[in-house]
Amino acid sequence: MRNHRVTEEAMVRALYREYGTPLMAFAVRLTGGDRRWAEDVVQETLVRAWRNLPDLRTESGSLMPWLATVARRVVIDDRRRSGTRPLDTVEEIPERAQPTPAEDERLLREIVVTDAMLSLSPAHRQVLTETFLLDRSLAEAAETIGVPVGTIKSRVYYAMRALRVALEERGVMLP
Repeated sequence: MRNHRVTEEAMVRALYREYGTPLMAFAVRLTGGDRRWAEDVVQETLVRAWRNLPDLRTESGSLMPWLATVARRVVIDDRRRSGTRPLDTVEEIPERAQPTPAEDERLLREIVVTDAMLSLSPAHRQVLTETFLLDRSLAEAAETIGVPVGTIKSRVYYAMRALRVALEERGVMLP
């Protein structure tokens, strides 16, 4: 029994290491910037993940969509239970404290894409960052990275293929 418990604790720690930061960012957004509440949401989400460890198998390999859904439900349940959440500080309530479903969807998409990018090799991540995120030309990226333009072209091609696979593993199907 002790070994089973140690294994579960190790799995929860691994979950937190891998998903804690993006889950916290998502929870902060869901709670309208209330960091304390977001920490509670992350904790409750991970407790629910721990309770469901045997069932936490996904086809995509990423648990972020499952964790984000649980976090969203925790926030909804908290709001329903308390009507409104009292502020822990003297600050005014932001006019739009609740994110819209479109904002939630955009943030979840960002989390999934970030997770997929982190699964790429450092060279692929670097070339996509230079060319797509920083909007540099192939020549500028080649100069920044210090490799020939032909190498950049090749890396972009293979990085995009790897990113497509990583996204599909996470349940995102591209045309």
